[in-house]
Amino acid sequence: MSDADPSSPQSWEDALIADLRANGGRPSGGPLAGYPLMLMFSTGAKTGQRRRSILTYSRDGGDYIVAGTAGGAPTAPAWVSNLRADPNVNLEIDNQALDATATIAEGAERDRLWDQHVAELPWFGKYPETTGGRMIPVIRLTPKQPTG
Repeated sequence: MSDADPSSPQSWEDALIADLRANGGRPSGGPLAGYPLMLMFSTGAKTGQRRRSILTYSRDGGDYIVAGTAGGAPTAPAWVSNLRADPNVNLEIDNQALDATATIAEGAERDRLWDQHVAELPWFGKYPETTGGRMIPVIRLTPKQPTG
């Protein structure tokens, strides 16, 4: 018998990742069923250790767009700091691995990408209301090799 708590965030993430990998990169059940999800591996800004994040994404041409909402929390998720320190990431999307470079969008480009992201993933539109005025970072992940 395992000592792992099945209700822990780590166990939930591990189960979600197993489901993604078993179903061509799309979750088959639960609250995220059918949504576009990726695994992003970044380098910890403080620890230098490999960090895993499960992110919902949209597309802008050949690039992937993610938003540092932290579920509408008043602080950005740790992975945003990781990308500021080292923009080189590894992605797993639709069971395909690729290397990418992260760029935090600014100004009009950030606003355009945010609006596009919300149009594709409407629930993101509610997050700014709960951040306490925090500007949600929008990140462009550009594959180092072109994708289709």
